[in-house]
Amino acid sequence: MNRTWWKEAVVYQIYPRSFMDSNGDGIGDLKGITSRLDYLRDLGIDVIWLSPVYQSPNDDNGYDISDYQAIMAEFGTMEDFDELLAQAHARGIRIVMDLVVNHTSDEHRWFVESKKSRENPYRDYYIWQEGKDGETPPNNWGSCFGGSAWQYDEATSMYYLHLFSKKQPDLNWENQKVRQEVYDMMTWWCDKGIDGFRMDVISLISKTPEMPDGEIRGLYGDFGPHCFHGPRVHEFLQEMNDKVLSKYDLMTVGETPGVTPELACQYAGETTQELNMVFQFDHVDSAGKYGKWTDEKTPLTSLKETLSRWQTGLYEKAWNSLFWDNHDQPRAVSRFGDDRPQFREMSAKMLATCLHMLQGTPYIYQGEELGMTNYPFHSPDDFQDIESINAYREWCTEGPASHEEFWPCITAKSRDNARTPVQWDNSPQAGFTTGTPWLPVNPNYTEINAKAETADPDSVFHYYKKLIALRKQNPIIVYGKYQLLLPDSETLFVYTRTLESEKLLVVCSFSCQETAFTIPEEFLGASCLISNAERSYDRPDITLRPYEAFVLHRNS
Repeated sequence: MNRTWWKEAVVYQIYPRSFMDSNGDGIGDLKGITSRLDYLRDLGIDVIWLSPVYQSPNDDNGYDISDYQAIMAEFGTMEDFDELLAQAHARGIRIVMDLVVNHTSDEHRWFVESKKSRENPYRDYYIWQEGKDGETPPNNWGSCFGGSAWQYDEATSMYYLHLFSKKQPDLNWENQKVRQEVYDMMTWWCDKGIDGFRMDVISLISKTPEMPDGEIRGLYGDFGPHCFHGPRVHEFLQEMNDKVLSKYDLMTVGETPGVTPELACQYAGETTQELNMVFQFDHVDSAGKYGKWTDEKTPLTSLKETLSRWQTGLYEKAWNSLFWDNHDQPRAVSRFGDDRPQFREMSAKMLATCLHMLQGTPYIYQGEELGMTNYPFHSPDDFQDIESINAYREWCTEGPASHEEFWPCITAKSRDNARTPVQWDNSPQAGFTTGTPWLPVNPNYTEINAKAETADPDSVFHYYKKLIALRKQNPIIVYGKYQLLLPDSETLFVYTRTLESEKLLVVCSFSCQETAFTIPEEFLGASCLISNAERSYDRPDITLRPYEAFVLHRNS
C-alpha cells in the first residue's frame, strides 16, 4: 500500500460559526480561528477541515453558497483568510476547504439568472422540470430537510430540484459549462495555496435522467436510488481529477452518503484517479419510528459489524475516513459513550482509543477532544438548525407524533448539539465571545473547557494529544491489518492490528459495568501503548472498569 501524508495525518474539523469569536458579535470568525492555532498545534493535528466560509445567506449555515470566491462578511475578509492560511502553514498545519458543489444558494448569481426565463443562458445550470399536471411536482421525492424536493416557480411555471433546502437548488452537472465553472473555481483556491477539499454530498452530483418516483419513506419518496452514485458520477470525478486535483498536492475526501465498501473502492481506490478517501455514514446512520430521529443506541454488535466491514473491505484497496461526530451529528460521548459526569471522561477516552486505532484517517470534530456533550434543550424554540426546525414541524406540529414521544428523539439527534460554541474556559460564554453567542453555550462549560483540560495531564485533551503522537510514531496504527475478536460480545470491542512482525491488541469496553476479559496469551507482558486506567497486563484474567480501554503492543 502506498504511504502518503494524508493517510498519516489527523484532521481537525472547524465549524467556524462556533469555534472562536474575535470581535464580540457572538459569531465565530476567521481571526478567531487564527488566534487558536497554537492550541491546535499543541494538540498535534496536521490538517484543519474548514466548514464553509464562503459568502452565504445562511439558510443552511454556509452550505448554501452565493459566491464561491468571497468570504462571508460575518467571518471576516479574504485578507483574514489569507492570514489564517499563512499562519497555519507556518505551524505546519494544512487547510482543507469544504467544497459544496451539488447545489448553490438560490441567491447565487447563476440561479438569479436561471430563474429569469426559460431561455436564459443560465437556465440549464440547474435542474428544471415541468410539473405532472397543474401544480403537482415532477415526482414524489422528499427533501433531506423536509417537504418536497421540488419548488414551484410561478414566473416560469416550472419546478426546480432541491434535495436540501428550497434555498439550495441542485446544480445540473450534465451541463459541461457548470462543470468548467466548478473546476475554474477550485483552481483559483488551489492557486491561493489551500491543501485540499472535503466535498459535500459529492455522490449526489449525477442524477438518473428519468427521475422516477421513489419508494415512500415516511412522508415522501426516497430519492436515494436515483441520485446517489448516479450514472456519470465517476466520469465527473475523473474529469475533476484530470482538470484540477492531479495538478496539486492535495487531500481530497468525498462525503458519499449511501456508499458501500465496494463503491468506495471506485471513489477512493488506490488507482482510480478520483478521490483520496471517502466519508461514509454506515456506523452513524440509524433509523427508528421517525426516520433518522431516534434516541435508541446502536447495539455494539451491529456497530462492530459495520466498522469491521469497512476495515476489511477497503484494506489495501481504498482509504477511509474515521469519525464519531461532525457538524451534522450529535456529540460522540453523548451518543456512543456515556455523558453522565461519573463516566464522561472514561468513555470519551475509550471512544478516542477505539477510533484512532482503526485504519483510516481520523477526524476530530471541534470540542470532541474536550469530551463536549449534547446540549440540554428545553423547547423547540431552542433550535436554530433548519433540519431540526422542519422535522419538529413535520412530525409534531403538523404530523402524527406527540411532543412527548418525539422530543427525546429530536434532542438526541439534532445537529445543533454539535454546533454550540467551543468551551474555551469558565468565564462568561465559555470564553467563546464577549457578546451574546449565536447559539447558547452548553451550561456544563464551567466543568468542561479547554483551559482546565490543557492544565490537567489526565484530561481528555491530553489523552487525544497522546493518541495523535502515537500515530506519528507507529506506522502499524496507520497501515496495520485489522482483525475483529469477540464479534458477539455486547460490551467489548476488541481487535488486533498487524504489520510485519508487530501486533497491537485494542480493547475497549462500551459498558458502564465491570466486565471480565482474558488477555490473549501472545499479549501477556506486552508493553502498553496507551490506557485510560492504571493496571498491569501480565496476568490473563482481568476485570475491566466501566469504559476502560487499552492498547498492547508486541514485536516478535
